Amino acid sequence: MINLVCKKKVLMGSQSVKAITTQKERKNFVYHLLKDVDAFENMIQEDLFEKGIQRVGAEQELCLVDKHFRPSLNALEILKKVDDPHLTTELALFNLEINLDPFELKNNCFSKLEHQLEDLLNKVHRAANEINENKVVLTGILPTLKRKDLVFKSMTPFQRYKTLNKVIKDLRGDDFKLHIQGVEDLILKHNSILFEACNTSFQAHLQIDIDNAIDMYNWSQAIAGPMLSVMSNSPLLLGRELWKETRIALFQQSVDLRNPSYLMREQQPRVSFGNRWIKNSVLEIFTDDISRHAPIVTSNFEENSLALLKKGIMPKLEALNLHNGTLYKWNRLCYGVHNNIAHLRIENRYIPSGPSIKDEIANTAFWVGVMQGMPNEYKKIWNKIPFENARNNFMNAAKTGIDTYFDWCGEGIPAKKLIKDFFIPIARKGLIKSNIHIKEIDYLLGIIEERVNKNCTGASWLIKNKRLLNQKLSKFDTEIALTESMYKNQVQNIPVSKWGDVDLSKSYISTKKDKLYKIMSSELFVVNEHDLVELVLRVMKWNKVNHMPVVNNKNKIVGVISKEQLTGFDFSKPANKQKTAKKIMDTEFISLTPETLINKAKKLMDKDKKSCVLIIEANELVGIFTQKDLSSIES
Repeated sequence: MINLVCKKKVLMGSQSVKAITTQKERKNFVYHLLKDVDAFENMIQEDLFEKGIQRVGAEQELCLVDKHFRPSLNALEILKKVDDPHLTTELALFNLEINLDPFELKNNCFSKLEHQLEDLLNKVHRAANEINENKVVLTGILPTLKRKDLVFKSMTPFQRYKTLNKVIKDLRGDDFKLHIQGVEDLILKHNSILFEACNTSFQAHLQIDIDNAIDMYNWSQAIAGPMLSVMSNSPLLLGRELWKETRIALFQQSVDLRNPSYLMREQQPRVSFGNRWIKNSVLEIFTDDISRHAPIVTSNFEENSLALLKKGIMPKLEALNLHNGTLYKWNRLCYGVHNNIAHLRIENRYIPSGPSIKDEIANTAFWVGVMQGMPNEYKKIWNKIPFENARNNFMNAAKTGIDTYFDWCGEGIPAKKLIKDFFIPIARKGLIKSNIHIKEIDYLLGIIEERVNKNCTGASWLIKNKRLLNQKLSKFDTEIALTESMYKNQVQNIPVSKWGDVDLSKSYISTKKDKLYKIMSSELFVVNEHDLVELVLRVMKWNKVNHMPVVNNKNKIVGVISKEQLTGFDFSKPANKQKTAKKIMDTEFISLTPETLINKAKKLMDKDKKSCVLIIEANELVGIFTQKDLSSIES
């Protein structure tokens, strides 16, 4: 059987990959790359790809958490305990990946996929539980991730990951910057690619025939927006509510190599939707990528693809696959060889992990069904839909999910109507055409339809419950409660459309206010050290606060001013009118982490005679705890 599921990221999957650092290495790589392009073109002309059979496969990325539902760094120990070749590492130590076997597209293939995934996940669950009660969570972005988790020590200690980090950082020439505007804004600067590790997906693969590869690939692009809208499951990142599928923006920015001084050639990000329909050959996908993106890594190539082809040996196209693996199209065309038989497949990379196994399998069946059921009038799709509309639909779906309003063939249609009236019937026809059992079709498409009817995707469930919990819990406890509830529903393999609201009476979360994060104020006002003292006082009055953290021009905390210091401050004196915060701020302030016990904070405040504590995490101010907060607990 053809190994349908190759390494998810060829760059990461190869132990021998190294950064291109010399002109000789670059020339050698390009030599092999061009030979691969010629070989691929010859294979198309000579019709050397497998036909008449289709297979489906998938890759499951998952998050590992400890007994408190915070990220666990035990991936290597768990991997060793499971000892199964279907499992492999990921970029971060709080992630693992399961590569599922390919199944021929017929009969009950989706049930087979589900059963294998359940069996493998159960193995991981058992192994994780043996290590300090660790657990497995399926989610597009883990709600309990914090900036302090995205540090170098959290990276899997394999050379290929270090190579990836160094290559991307060297090419950017700067730290990684993140700016996502959604319901809330998130602006961050970071020194490693570990933001990419926040993303976890369920990547589906569908083998296609070379004869209809152009139309199938274009169709996969056209349907991506509507498909994503009903599958979205990643609305939260580092406590902020952003896009319904924040992974799309996060992944693009986390591996973006472009900078103002970089070559004009690198105009398009390496994570992209694409830029045009393909019209003449699927080879255009690869030649366009080679034209736009310089090679960044190489390996020791042992084959001359053209020479092998002349001998009747199907080449692995190692250089072409390696270059393709440094680019992250949301629909990626993949080439593979098994038992000297070459095949093509489309890898769907935008489906998020979770909310449950059944949701993931339903997503895969829905996508495969729509792919298989492509109406004839959507061949040569460039005559029907502008490419810009397809790309815009995809980005809008990432932002607004099931509430998206699509431009479909020039008509404005709400996502729910488009899914229910157009795509579900197409999926049904496609699955029937593929000889999938009717009972399986009804059940899996029923999961999708129920999501639409109840307006309940993973993203909408998370947002609704986050807002409800924020009224009762601290931000930190809300993230834990969400993750715990997701985990409990996933263990029972309940589709998200049947999930109830988070039940705190069944949560392990303690309502006891024993740690700073449970009582601290996280809505903060700060002033610059060069701001006038009069402004400090007015900001305090306007916002009814008694303490004002002070930052420097690099936005780092350098002091704090209390209202007590300003009592009796005479602004009528000329000298005082021009006095700045830097002149009066207290630089001997107490800083603690959110997890610090309140009793410890009280002792330090009493000892140092301070009326507040600044809460710092990953060198960033995240909260403030005051004498007033302490009094509210003690009263």
